[in-house]
Amino acid sequence: MAVDEQDYRTLLQELLLAYGPCGQEDAVREVCRRELAPIVDETWVDTAGNLVGVLRGGDGPAVRVMAHMDELSMLVKRVDPDGILHLTPLGTMYPGNFGLGPVAVLGSHTTVCGVLALGSEHTTHESTRIWRTKPDQGDKALDWPDVYVFTGLTSDELTQAGVAAGTRVCVERTRRTLTEVGHDYLGCYFLDDRAAVTALLMCAAELSSGPAPTGDVYFVFTVNEELGGLGGTYASRTLPGELTLALEVGPTEPEYGTSVHGGPIVAYGDAMCIYDRDVADGLMDVARGLELHPQSAVLGAFESDASHSKANGACARAGLLCLPTLSTHGYEVIARSAIPDMAAVLTRFLGGPGPDSRPTASQ
Repeated sequence: MAVDEQDYRTLLQELLLAYGPCGQEDAVREVCRRELAPIVDETWVDTAGNLVGVLRGGDGPAVRVMAHMDELSMLVKRVDPDGILHLTPLGTMYPGNFGLGPVAVLGSHTTVCGVLALGSEHTTHESTRIWRTKPDQGDKALDWPDVYVFTGLTSDELTQAGVAAGTRVCVERTRRTLTEVGHDYLGCYFLDDRAAVTALLMCAAELSSGPAPTGDVYFVFTVNEELGGLGGTYASRTLPGELTLALEVGPTEPEYGTSVHGGPIVAYGDAMCIYDRDVADGLMDVARGLELHPQSAVLGAFESDASHSKANGACARAGLLCLPTLSTHGYEVIARSAIPDMAAVLTRFLGGPGPDSRPTASQ
C-alpha cells in the first residue's frame, strides 16, 4: 500500500497542533484513537492512560510497539498576586529550547494565552535577574527561575479560569506549524514524538491491510514518557509478550556518527540499558533489505519507553528504532521520507509485507 505524502503530513500536523503535556495527553489520544480503532481488532485505554490497540496475528510471540503522546511542557509553580506565573519544566529542556513567546495555559475551565518572558534587554545591573543572563555581563545560561509568564489577567481571573499551581503550560498553537526546510526536510517543535506516533499509525494501517503478522502486535501510545517512561513501563508490565520496541526521534550528532541525511537509526544502547543485540540486528537487516541505509548508534543522555521498561524489569527484551532528527528537544528537523521509512521498517520487522510494498513519500 503506497502512502500519499500529503495524507501523512495532514495527520502529523493535526497531532502537532494537539496539546499533550505530560499527564494530560487527552487531545492527542483522541486523534490516535480515531485513526487506530477502525484498523485493529480492539482498542482500550489502560489505567495509566495509555491508548492500546491489538492486531491479532499468528502463533508467534506478542510484541509491544510504543510511541509516546506526551510533549515537553511546563508546569505552573506559583501564581503571583499580579497574575504573573512562575514555571518549572516537565521534561528535560530549558527556556532557550522554545524561545520567548506565546504559550497556552491549560486552565481547568479556560485555556489562557500568555507570553513566556524574560523582561527588557534595555536594563542595567539593577535588574539582576535579566542582567546576569546577558552574554556580555553575567553570562549565566537562561533557566526557568529567570523567566515568567505574563497573562494580562488578575490572580482572581486566573482562579476563575482554573489556573493554579499544577496547571500545564504548552507552546501555543501559532508556533506549531509544520515548516518546509529546503527541498527534503520538515521542521517543527514536538516532532518528538508526534512523528513516531504518525509512523506507528501508518504501520498499523499497513499491517491490517495485509496478511496477519506472525504474532499479536500491541500498538501502545504512551503517557508520561518525558518524565521517566512511566506509561511505557506500566504497559510493558501488564501487556503480553517479552519484547518492547520503542519508536523515537534520534539525535544526529558527530559523537554518535549519525546524520539527519541518513536512514533510520537503530540503537544498541542508551543511558538506561543495552538493547538486545538480536533485536537491533534484526532491525538493521530489515532496513538494509529495504535499501534505507540504516545507522547504528549507542546513545548517551537518551532514554526511551523501552529502555525504562527494561531497566525497571518490566520487560525481558527491548529495542529502539529512531527517526534521524536534528536539534532534538528543540525546533526539530526530519527528512520528509523519515516517517514512511520508519513505518516500512517496522511493518516488515513485525512480519508484514515485503520491500515491494514499502510505504513511500511522493517527491
